[in-house]
Amino acid sequence: MTPSLVIFDCDGVLVDTERLANRSMAELVTELGHPMSGQECQQRFMGRTLENVQEMIEELIGRKLPADWPDEVRRRDLKAFEAGVDAIHGVAAVLDDLDRRGVPYCVGSSGKYQKMRTTLGSCGLLPRLEGRLFSAQDCQQGKPAPDVFLLAARTMGHSPQDCVVIEDSVPGVMAARAAGMRAFAFVEDPSCDRDAMISAGAILFESMAELPDLLFSNR
Repeated sequence: MTPSLVIFDCDGVLVDTERLANRSMAELVTELGHPMSGQECQQRFMGRTLENVQEMIEELIGRKLPADWPDEVRRRDLKAFEAGVDAIHGVAAVLDDLDRRGVPYCVGSSGKYQKMRTTLGSCGLLPRLEGRLFSAQDCQQGKPAPDVFLLAARTMGHSPQDCVVIEDSVPGVMAARAAGMRAFAFVEDPSCDRDAMISAGAILFESMAELPDLLFSNR
């Protein structure tokens, strides 16, 4: 089935921010008294909103964090991202291919708009995606709820069953499937939980060069 709309997650799919963000998060959680590595942070928190992450961390440490904790984390991350982040290798060629085929695309992220514009701007992808950014900050629930993907499909004028989602997290795959969309999971990072991705209903791929054939095959 040829998709009528391709929805990309942002962090880890369009921009190479996940390792940096997870290292920073690991430092924060460790400082709170619960030692954690960047890989553990990725496995626990990847794909979720910071508000959801805050609730999970509060359960781990047994106490409440300040109400503005997510904003403090965002400020810390933005400062790091402003120094420069790279686009995921090969993703610009995927967007070029979609443009040639006349297939529209957009972004559906757990991250806020400021973060998306900072990271996409830093790596040069923002001009081709501005006006097609959708954030969980506009939704009642973040991933793994389907809200942000349904918002993107509705706003872009496409039926969910005609959309595909490109993700790199288990909550993201769950959100796509809950929205009634096919999900393709980018698993270049060895830390990705491939079994969980498959169980959640994703088709896996390791290189962006593989994606066009997967999207437009007859499987």
